[in-house]
Amino acid sequence: MSEKMNENKFICIMCPLGCEVTVRSDAARNITEVLGNACKKGEAYAREEFSAPKRMLTTTVGVEGGYMGRLPVRTTGFIAKDMQIDCAKEISKVKISKLVKAGDIIIKDLMGLGVDVIATKDLY
Repeated sequence: MSEKMNENKFICIMCPLGCEVTVRSDAARNITEVLGNACKKGEAYAREEFSAPKRMLTTTVGVEGGYMGRLPVRTTGFIAKDMQIDCAKEISKVKISKLVKAGDIIIKDLMGLGVDVIATKDLY
C-alpha cells in the first residue's frame, strides 16, 4: 500500500526568477522532495516556507500629541508567521510621546524573539 503524498507550491522570492517550487511531503509532513527551484537558495526558501514560515511585521504605534496620530514601525528581522497577531497586539500597546528618528528602536527584543521594533519615519 502506498502512502499519500502531499504537494505544496510556493513562488520563490530569493531572486528575480520567481521560480514555482513544489514541496512534496508524506502524511507526517516530512519533506520528501523539492522540485522546480533554479538554485539552492530556492530549495532552502521552499523548505523553510513549508515547515516554519517567517515574515517581517510592519504596523503602527500610537502617538500622544504632535501632528501624527500613528507612527509607522517594523521589526528588524523575521518572526514566525504564527506569532504575527500576538506581536501586533504587543506593539499596539505602545504610545510614543517623544521625538523619534527613523531607525530608532521603539521596542527592544519584542516578546523575547530577538528582534527589535524600529520607527520607519521621523516623528518631530
